[in-house]
Amino acid sequence: MSLEETLKDELNPEQYRAVTTTDGAILIIAGAGSGKTRVITYRIANMLEKGIPQSQILALTFTNKAAKEMSDRIRKLTARKLQNLTISTFHAFGVRILRQDIDKLGWRTNFSIYDETDRNALIKESARELDFTEDALDLYKIGGLFSDIKTGRKDWQSANDGYRELYEAYQEGLKLYNAVDFDDLIVLPIQLFRESPETLQRYRDRYRYIMVDEFQDTSHQQYEMMRLLADKNVAVVGDDDQSIYSWRGADYQNIINFEKDFPAVQEIRLEQNYRSTGTILAAANGVIKHNTNRKDKELWSGNGDGQPIELFMPENEAAEADFIAESILSISVEEKRTYDDFGVLMRANTQSRPIEEAFLENNIPYVMSGGTSFFERKEIKDIISYLRVIANHDDDINLLRILNTPRRGLGRATVEKLNVVADRMGYSLWEAAKAVLEAPEKESKLTEAVRVNLESFISLIEAGKNMLSGKGLSKKVKAMVDEINYYDYLISDNPKSEKAARFKYMNIESLIKSMELWENNPEHEDTSLYAYLNRITLLSRDDLDDGEEDKGKVNLMTVHASKGLEFPVVFIAGAEEGIMPHARAVEEGGDTAVEEERRLFYVAVTRARDRLLISSCRNRRRQTGTAECEPSRFLDEIPQQLVKYHEPSKELGPQDAHEMLQNMLKNLSRPRVPKL
Repeated sequence: MSLEETLKDELNPEQYRAVTTTDGAILIIAGAGSGKTRVITYRIANMLEKGIPQSQILALTFTNKAAKEMSDRIRKLTARKLQNLTISTFHAFGVRILRQDIDKLGWRTNFSIYDETDRNALIKESARELDFTEDALDLYKIGGLFSDIKTGRKDWQSANDGYRELYEAYQEGLKLYNAVDFDDLIVLPIQLFRESPETLQRYRDRYRYIMVDEFQDTSHQQYEMMRLLADKNVAVVGDDDQSIYSWRGADYQNIINFEKDFPAVQEIRLEQNYRSTGTILAAANGVIKHNTNRKDKELWSGNGDGQPIELFMPENEAAEADFIAESILSISVEEKRTYDDFGVLMRANTQSRPIEEAFLENNIPYVMSGGTSFFERKEIKDIISYLRVIANHDDDINLLRILNTPRRGLGRATVEKLNVVADRMGYSLWEAAKAVLEAPEKESKLTEAVRVNLESFISLIEAGKNMLSGKGLSKKVKAMVDEINYYDYLISDNPKSEKAARFKYMNIESLIKSMELWENNPEHEDTSLYAYLNRITLLSRDDLDDGEEDKGKVNLMTVHASKGLEFPVVFIAGAEEGIMPHARAVEEGGDTAVEEERRLFYVAVTRARDRLLISSCRNRRRQTGTAECEPSRFLDEIPQQLVKYHEPSKELGPQDAHEMLQNMLKNLSRPRVPKL
């Protein structure tokens, strides 16, 4: 079957129009479950079929997982390798631009990308130099302020300009250490395009067809990057009803901006939902229509009405957790469902504790999204810091982390001496260390032991240059971990628990194993240290996990984390005033914030395919005691004929009870290994 025949056979009329309209500006309003990913992948496949060179196509999205899924689908559709097709996240595309052209802005091309931990370390270092007191250093608040200033969400007139000097010192530190932060991955390409028209034209000449996925989640800066790059052939796909990320700069008003900036835009609406039952969609439509500032649309389904929305009002959060656990056990038996058919959604992670306890009590295996990233664990960060310094000797933040880790007699006194030289000469700490070693012994004021240890450290880092190119990165890293005796360091750092030290070392072995899998993947042409460091900086934990070990487990997550996912059976926990909508949003944000909270509830509802169960507690424990709860206003917006109040499950028959017992015994017999 030809691609054209496939398109006509598998797409509805609106999808077909979205796929086959390739020229000009196109706004595709894609409702929840309307086959958005299918439209994007078929659209790119159709463009390639028409003879558009793959090198001229740029598709931008928000997660590496989404980018990989698109790439895989298009390869399958076209049976081509597509090595010149660019499907990327905004931030990864920003890295690509900066690796080629950041020298025009005064950085060297082997710059480091600072994550939040590195950023906070640089803020603290800059604050110490400016004699800030510890009381004035709320790193979360300052980091958020700096991000708002850098991305234009605030200016110094509307912000606390008492931190202005610190911000300028932080910016100077980034440049001194040849580093950029996450915001820079969007901000600096925009600066480059504005300051270097010839560079912008080079990118516009290359990427003649641009697509943006999840357009409602773009920030002003991401929109500006797209606007500068786009000539005339640009398609954006999104849904204003699913815009839930204003707290990180997303603005669904970019849909309106797009219509202004591209006045000849064609609008295509995808309203047929392929995911949910008619009842679930009618509930979602009933809720979201209460928002005033939106594109009018009505999702519909050909899947039949299905079961009513089930509403349960337990006494408190413990009873709510028992209800969820017991319902999962009974539904899994009655409907022959596996545990990964269930999604349990919360407004905030703080709701998870009683639910997790109920799952453990009932031997229900589960996986929870979020938590500390594997790459934020200290032992992993230590090894990665070695790699960052090998890749970029002038990365002072990471050099400071490893200079005396494991301990090698290069403590605070040595760092102070290096800082004096670095400040006086305008050097990085690496350059200062080499200068001190080259200076006469009387001038350097180093003891013989410190001199030997510093020389040994520099030799170790310089020997790591064999990682910068060639094959076998994982073996070279393993050799380095052995050379620095990191396991002995873990033993000495955990004197009361050799088991803890072994567990941490297992994490390092897991890191090396994942590195080996990555470099042996034939899809990865560049397996240099630079490529690896870019990858782990840009990927989130969810992108790095392949998810295989999570099959057969209930999915427990926040509503924000659930976006883009779907489950046959969904529980929404805590549908109460103060939680959903969140009290802070109602107090601080007014009607605009309530509309975003309503969109969040809409996203939660539309994750469900077959069954939706919502719980709203009558009482909930607070810090000061127990408080009465009021059901969420959003529950009143669901048409009442769609809702039935849930009664406790009937007693199971002998066969069902036997089946449930067998499931529980099977899960009890599985070894529980911590997830790395």
